[in-house]
Amino acid sequence: MSAAAAAGTWKLGDLEVNRIGYGAMRLTGNGMMGNSDGTPIDRDVAVGLLHSAFEQGVNHVDTAAFYFSPLRSANELINRALSSWSGDVVVVTKVGPARDSSGEWLYAVRPDQLRGQVEENLRQLGRDHLDVVNLRLGGPRTASVAEHFGALAELREAGLIRHLGLSAVLPGHVAEAQKIAPVVCVQNSYGLDWRRADESGLVDLCGEQGIAFVPFFAVSGVRREAAAGQEHDARVHSIARAHHATPAQVRLAWTLHRGPHVLAIPGTTNPAHLAENIAAGTLRLTEEELAALDKPDEGTVSSFPEQPGSAQAV
Repeated sequence: MSAAAAAGTWKLGDLEVNRIGYGAMRLTGNGMMGNSDGTPIDRDVAVGLLHSAFEQGVNHVDTAAFYFSPLRSANELINRALSSWSGDVVVVTKVGPARDSSGEWLYAVRPDQLRGQVEENLRQLGRDHLDVVNLRLGGPRTASVAEHFGALAELREAGLIRHLGLSAVLPGHVAEAQKIAPVVCVQNSYGLDWRRADESGLVDLCGEQGIAFVPFFAVSGVRREAAAGQEHDARVHSIARAHHATPAQVRLAWTLHRGPHVLAIPGTTNPAHLAENIAAGTLRLTEEELAALDKPDEGTVSSFPEQPGSAQAV
């Protein structure tokens, strides 16, 4: 059994993936707030990192056409890695947010503009269809997803997309989309310090309907696009010591313990951190440890606004 398979598998429609995946945003050298002044990762190093993830059993990669910096594109790097890899890898991308060629964020796109975004992902990834496309609009405050999701459903019927998902939504959006086409995954910010998806019932709703719930910022929490800082939670430190694990592994393990339908897509450019993230799937927390972590810490954010329509689209 590969390391990434230790936490089990889940199906995105008819595509079975290991529950530990990889988020490609950090491969570009910038976060979604445009902080792209850092030295970008070398292309060959990036491809080697992706191959290392695949070798450890990662077969689910999250990306987007708007994951780019002045010198790097996440989709281009994934394309390079997959062109020299013989195994099956499910690539999940997202549409809705858009950036111009200089990296400036644009206003929310119209439904008729989504085909162009889908085709741009197809070109960058070098594919004739996309495995999964998540629709992300302005966050949970968006009144309706029907028009945009309907446009993607038409592209699914045309064969450009295999499966559809949603991002940054509430349960009502899921119900609305399900009436149009099957939803195979929901991607929202969620973690120990960021539990709005518990308050809304979204995590449990996805489990009841057989939909994958895919948290982003599961490790960085309220730091969002920024790299995870020094661990502030004494409970996490204590449990990490007991398991000879890292705090990040405990955070990922807690997330995976929320249900067999919950996946993880931590991103990193550090090979050691990559191996640690994947190994988090082997960490088995006790009932007492889970109960301790389930009690909100003083730093836990529940009703923190998503700031829809901003560059916080991942």
